[in-house]
Amino acid sequence: MIKTLNQKECYMVLERNYIGHLAYMFYHQPFIAPITYFYDTANHWILAYAAEGHKINAMRKHRDVALQVEEVTSVNEWKSVLVHGTYEELTGSYAKAQLHSFSLGVKDLIMMKEHKDVDFLSEFSSKIHLGDVPVVYVIKIDAINGKQRDDHDS
Repeated sequence: MIKTLNQKECYMVLERNYIGHLAYMFYHQPFIAPITYFYDTANHWILAYAAEGHKINAMRKHRDVALQVEEVTSVNEWKSVLVHGTYEELTGSYAKAQLHSFSLGVKDLIMMKEHKDVDFLSEFSSKIHLGDVPVVYVIKIDAINGKQRDDHDS
């Protein structure tokens, strides 16, 4: 049986995960790319980063984006959430601080879900030190909805 997730359930899926599929437009064509993200509950936005390139250039031109996140246990048991939002680039020391928050948040999720210890901070610190600062951006959430299939309920 497929049911609609309520807002709280949608945000829980977003909060428990860190990999999603980002949809954006570039010259009237849709593109989808997997990204690592962190849902910042305090700011109520999705935090991510990327190197300068196609995706960043496209989002600078067309700021409306979507992010799809899923939890799939089997073909008959899954949850899927779709966020519609607006791309906004962060700059300067604020961007660096948010990148630090991103790395701590994702690290905690990986440790919880995969029982692995990772060190994102040293990777980001070395990039910042070398001047190779990634583009830090947020997706300001305009709307969120989700679906769930769970045949165990029937």
